[in-house]
Amino acid sequence: MKFRRPAEDPLEINLTPLIDCLLFLIIFFMLSTTFLKPSKLQISLPEAKAEASNAPARNIEVAVSASGDYAVNGQVLATKQATSLRSAIEKASEGSRDLPFIISADGNAPHQAVVTVMDAAGQMGFQSLSISTRQPERAK
Repeated sequence: MKFRRPAEDPLEINLTPLIDCLLFLIIFFMLSTTFLKPSKLQISLPEAKAEASNAPARNIEVAVSASGDYAVNGQVLATKQATSLRSAIEKASEGSRDLPFIISADGNAPHQAVVTVMDAAGQMGFQSLSISTRQPERAK
């Protein structure tokens, strides 16, 4: 007596559920990803090779020397503390936060001194912040 062997089903992997899951994950990650980097300060950096712009008559310029000393609108501060910097900026701005805020830092100035000025400007609510540069010298 001969018994018939049951026919074996061919082994195959069904990819449809896998593709559905992958598409769902791709859509989920696309919707949950943020492409903007939020920042506390909106900083616009001028290009060094650009022509000098006509600055408004009234602005706040904070200069940072190579040793980390501060000067607000040409008046040198007695200390390097952030509180004296904030009070000098407050006095120069007279409560107006829409004035252009310019940072002129020496190339060898400590990074922390420049960050302190930027932090003080951000905490006080200034929104138009720029860092001044100079044009490169022309080759002779």
